[in-house]
Amino acid sequence: MKKIIILILISLALGNVNAQSVKLLTSGTKTSMRGLSVVNDKIVWASGSNGTVAVSVDGGENWKWITVKGYEKMDFRDIEAFDKKNAVIMGIDSPAYILRTTDGGENWTKVYQNNDKGIFLDAMEFWNEQSGIVIGDPIGGRFFIARTFDGGVSWQDLPFGKRPVADSGEVCFASSGTNIRKLNRSEAIFISGGIVSNVFIRDKKIKLPLLQGKESTGANSIAVKDSKTFMVAGGDFTTKDSSNLNCVYTTDGGTSWQTPLKNPSGYRSCVEYCGKQKWITCGLNGVDISTDDGKTFTSISTTGFHVVRKAKKGKAVFFAGGGGRIGKLNP
Repeated sequence: MKKIIILILISLALGNVNAQSVKLLTSGTKTSMRGLSVVNDKIVWASGSNGTVAVSVDGGENWKWITVKGYEKMDFRDIEAFDKKNAVIMGIDSPAYILRTTDGGENWTKVYQNNDKGIFLDAMEFWNEQSGIVIGDPIGGRFFIARTFDGGVSWQDLPFGKRPVADSGEVCFASSGTNIRKLNRSEAIFISGGIVSNVFIRDKKIKLPLLQGKESTGANSIAVKDSKTFMVAGGDFTTKDSSNLNCVYTTDGGTSWQTPLKNPSGYRSCVEYCGKQKWITCGLNGVDISTDDGKTFTSISTTGFHVVRKAKKGKAVFFAGGGGRIGKLNP
């Protein structure tokens, strides 16, 4: 009887996973979308290459495509939206910019510019509508960090001596805007990749049991369930179908790490926690979902996406990727 009950439960779980799919909402635009911010179930912003920003206010049914004037060649790798009118976008390098709009993307104001040699911004994170952080690749052996306390209106660089120290060959990947996340109300956690891959928690630097050793390997994304439970995804972006050492999670704040019994089905540029033991990962070869708190992953789509984000206030889950692809988890 016990075996029968277990089999029934497994069947129900698999049925729940198999019911999930990704609905492609739009594609064909000449932009690679890596920035994604889902305000609620209706308001979604995305950003990408060729100075592109996309906005939907009806849950993805219709999209307004914007080319930011004066920044037509900029790659906006991350975006943070607060409502249908206010958002901040991050341009990565040569030089690096942060822009802000208050009218739904019609006009943008330059609120930050960095001309430092070697500057390369990777991701932004906001604790709330006022307090945010941006992280960049190491300059002079230390990761670049800047902060805002007024909703992105102004930004202040963290003094060089207070920036986290990087190992040789250690960088961050600007693959989905998710290598830095809020850990609690006042602290952030971030991950690195490349020759060395670590997670940085407060003043601790912990080596990750992920694939590393090459410039193309290591951690790409971190998702946080609570202050002790988080998951890291990555791999090697030059071998998109390899599931070798591409995902780990911890339930004790990084003291120990576990590997899924069944890994995501390839290199993964993003992972997102969606509540109720559900985690979603995406990468160049598709999308995987776990409904058992990361123990096993199942492929639900072979369409490639760079980033997946859940609504900050709501249940909707959206994806964005190359070729202007934007998708939505269905149902």
